Amino acid sequence: MPPDVEQAEAAIVEHYPRLVRLAYLVLPPALGRNRRVLTAHSLTQRALPRGRRGADSGVKGGVPAQRDGVDGGESGYAYVRLRVLRTALEAGVPLTFRARPLRGQLPPVLPQVWGLRLFPRSGGAEELALDQWLATLSGPGRAACVLRALERLPEPEVLRVLTEAGVADPAVAIAESGDPAHDALFASPEFDPCVLQARPTDLLRRRRLLRAGLAAGAALAVCGALLALPGGGWGADGAAAPLYARNAAAEQALDPGKLTRVAPAVWRTSSRTDFSAWPARGDRADDTELLRRALAVWARPGASVVVSVTPGTPSGPPMGPPQLLFAGTVDQAVVVLLYDGLRVVRYAEPLAGTEVAALDFARTDGASADTATALVLSRVDGNVRYLTAPWVTGAALRDLLRPGDSPAALKLTPHGVTPPVASPAPGGSCTSWNALALTGDGATRLVTDLGELTPARLTSGAPGAERDVTEAAELGEWSRTACLLPSVRSHGVRTVNAWTYAKQPLPERDGTATWLCTRAETWQGTADRVQAQFLAPGAPLAAQAAKAEGSPACGPREPRVLAGVLWKSRAGQWYVLAAGSAQFTSLSVSGGGVSGAAPGNRLAVKAPAGAQVDLTGKLTDGSKAGVLR
Repeated sequence: MPPDVEQAEAAIVEHYPRLVRLAYLVLPPALGRNRRVLTAHSLTQRALPRGRRGADSGVKGGVPAQRDGVDGGESGYAYVRLRVLRTALEAGVPLTFRARPLRGQLPPVLPQVWGLRLFPRSGGAEELALDQWLATLSGPGRAACVLRALERLPEPEVLRVLTEAGVADPAVAIAESGDPAHDALFASPEFDPCVLQARPTDLLRRRRLLRAGLAAGAALAVCGALLALPGGGWGADGAAAPLYARNAAAEQALDPGKLTRVAPAVWRTSSRTDFSAWPARGDRADDTELLRRALAVWARPGASVVVSVTPGTPSGPPMGPPQLLFAGTVDQAVVVLLYDGLRVVRYAEPLAGTEVAALDFARTDGASADTATALVLSRVDGNVRYLTAPWVTGAALRDLLRPGDSPAALKLTPHGVTPPVASPAPGGSCTSWNALALTGDGATRLVTDLGELTPARLTSGAPGAERDVTEAAELGEWSRTACLLPSVRSHGVRTVNAWTYAKQPLPERDGTATWLCTRAETWQGTADRVQAQFLAPGAPLAAQAAKAEGSPACGPREPRVLAGVLWKSRAGQWYVLAAGSAQFTSLSVSGGGVSGAAPGNRLAVKAPAGAQVDLTGKLTDGSKAGVLR
């Protein structure tokens, strides 16, 4: 029986780089590397099964089961892997007019990339020889290689998966797959379609097509206007100005001479300690032509401008002259940072040429000295440079997964720019997670890059008593939860707070488990994300037990939280484990062949494997509350 859509979605998100690599290697090399990359991403994203969320998927007090392994317990991953493999094999079947096209034979609808060719990084001679050899194999042969080399499946399991994928003769495919001596090369960056290089397409041909399209659009607009005009002409537009009229306020917002520039020492006496107190810095802060281009692109981004916007951030032009924060050369680009009281805007153009540019918007209203400590200046080859606040006197790099290691000191430039530091990987294996410790204004604040212009501040402590992460115990908590941060990446996160809300002695004297709650608050304030996590004794990382979006739980407005898991003891007995915060006076569980209750905020009841139960609790005021969702 296929898993429900939530399980399949979780499997795709968790194993996305692995599934895309599998599809890329199975797809026929004749497609070319650019189309193989896009098709591999498309097939993986389309592996989500049709249908609505399952009623038993853990939404109503459900408790997720403990996972034992990828191919055993994670049926969701095995299911989506089969769907990806099947459609990748279909892509190698030649199209004919006599048969209806299969899904994998159709060009990818999403993702689409315009104006760029994407391909993985080039490897060495061995990777090139392997790629040429794979091109000589059939689709089933490549599939057998990938299942053996990447998925590390034994031959009987490879036979079963190929049969389920529709391969007519799996034994021949396995025989064709060759010697496993070079299987380690399949993990090379040469075959990783998630770490890509970009090159432009045919620029002259694209320019000719653009000109032809503009001419056709102009002709169509003229014809439409002539057809729409009645005898007396169009009606008046009231108080609206004519098209392309000159507006004094709009012109001032685009005048680099009107930019607000704050003196370097204003932050020491200002009543506000946020981005409005940042001085203008950078080696090109007086480059009028650069600032004019940045303001013009902000107001009217053209077709060659790549625009990114954090959730809940308006992307319109400035309402008046903005404040200049930075203008200077950073790595291989020229960067301008502007602030209008609501947003920070980053404009970037290459060192040579101004035909292309990037424009990033980030909402920053309500910032303070705690959340206005740094901004991202550039990202190059997985490394990040930050511009720090003027009150920051020291910076150090800390690996959250190694709380016992001392942070590595970073030397800031006179303009407050850090050296390039490795950014946390957006996906794949979580072997490290870098955070920046910024000292200044009487505190040391920990921030981390979540893929946006503003890094997120990390804190610890119960709701309403959050504090900076400095103590060994707080660093230890974050070492167990940092690998769950990708789930809140690129969501406009301002702060992330993690705290331990319960400790639970496990049945059969199997040790003591820890229950944690992580709340990611966003700049827009309406899409906060909450996770309850279960940390078993000896486990290196916490597991997600429950999650919610837009919920006040685990925060100052509603500091309570309740979650549960299915847990198996060392002796093999399954239990429903649950724990709530201090506001709970009793817990009860029912359904799925399980019934039980316990006083206090912790519960442990024997249960059959895979049981789906309802979990509720009674609060100190006598009211009832359910699990986090």
